[in-house]
Amino acid sequence: MSIVYALTLLFSLKTHSYLYQASHLEDIAEETPNLWLWLLALSASTVAVALESELFVSVVESETTRLGLTSLFTGVILLPLISDIAGYVTVIRLARQNKMDLVMATISGDSLLIALFVAPVLVFIGQAIGQPIDLNFNLFQVIAVAIAVAVTNLICFGGRSNWLDGTLLLATYLVLGVAFYYHPESF
Repeated sequence: MSIVYALTLLFSLKTHSYLYQASHLEDIAEETPNLWLWLLALSASTVAVALESELFVSVVESETTRLGLTSLFTGVILLPLISDIAGYVTVIRLARQNKMDLVMATISGDSLLIALFVAPVLVFIGQAIGQPIDLNFNLFQVIAVAIAVAVTNLICFGGRSNWLDGTLLLATYLVLGVAFYYHPESF
């Protein structure tokens, strides 16, 4: 999966970058970026996010136990919902500016990053630190992913969107959230 992710980067950044060029980016001035400054900023933000994540996980663990939420519901519905607030703000701002090409690129890029890069890396890290993680999903989880992918593809297929499409996506998330809430943690 990591190789497939690397190939998607190669495709979108090198061999077929013209497919991902947004017409409104022509207004940006051509500047040579300061690589060391951006690497330092990336490193500092990575450390800050790691520290914040530790605090967040400790609070979430105690509160989900207190509320009686299963780890399945917490991991599949609750954490993704509350952990990417900055991403939601960005996507909503871009959508309000009618920059739907960037909205779709952001959303699909995030999904590819998690599915093809982060998940396999976590499997390897889990093995290395003695906390094995597998990608062995049960039938319920596979069907939930299939429903989410099918609805998303049907809505995105036309290349245009409207408020009803957004409502259908939110309804799908709500239905899946209720299903994961009532689904027993294991069979």
